[in-house]
Amino acid sequence: MKKLKGYKHQLSLKLLYLYKLETMNILGIIPARYGSTRLEGKPLLDICGKPMIQHVYEQVKKVMTNVLVATDDERIERVVKSFGGNVVMTSDKHNTGTNRCLEAYKIFKSKFDIDFDVVINIQGDEPLLEPEQIRQLISCFEEDTTEMATLVIPVKSSENLFNGGVFVVMDKNNNALYFSRSVIPYVRDANKDNWQKQHTFYKHVGMYGFTPKALNEFANLSQTSLEIAESLEQNRWLENGNKIKVAKTEFETIAVDTLEDLKKVRQMIK
Repeated sequence: MKKLKGYKHQLSLKLLYLYKLETMNILGIIPARYGSTRLEGKPLLDICGKPMIQHVYEQVKKVMTNVLVATDDERIERVVKSFGGNVVMTSDKHNTGTNRCLEAYKIFKSKFDIDFDVVINIQGDEPLLEPEQIRQLISCFEEDTTEMATLVIPVKSSENLFNGGVFVVMDKNNNALYFSRSVIPYVRDANKDNWQKQHTFYKHVGMYGFTPKALNEFANLSQTSLEIAESLEQNRWLENGNKIKVAKTEFETIAVDTLEDLKKVRQMIK
């Protein structure tokens, strides 16, 4: 009988969480810059008849009503408007996508007089974005205490373990402890070929969710030593004593950073 009551209680909580998520006002923002050191103008690169930014926008729209491109380039603005997307022009002085998101959020909120519960920062260079990833990220905000959230994916092969990326370690409550461009944790007294037998490693998927309050606070914090050392802005939030809730996904994505990435994505979409 106690087990049944416990199950009913868990079910009631889950239904309450689902209702909460369904009634949230959520804004998806896609920062898009024209300048890129590795692949200039990549938001406008053609992928099977559509610019990359349109592929991303359409994937996000499958799960979100309010979607917005934030750019500092009139060419990107014109293209987004041409396919019927929402776009705002932001300053060209931002050094991070998060700061660009904050400005875009303020512009959009002021224009439409909408109060949002959560703001999602979505990478503009992942045309194969899986909509379910956005749902998984949003689920972190079931908990009232979540201020910032992100996604991770388990590493499934030794080859993927040592081919770059950003690694994450978490506590038992799925809060991030640290982000690094090095493979973490280091497995002592084991050959690197056997590391995955000792531990489950996670790579970061570069999508973030914020409450508006946390977004504003994050964007106005000064850069920290760990952020600068790793060139990873999320460490700024952790170094200031805050928490980042982590959701786990199994969906692989490909960020388009090089011409080889572009060719691969074009072939997959074909």
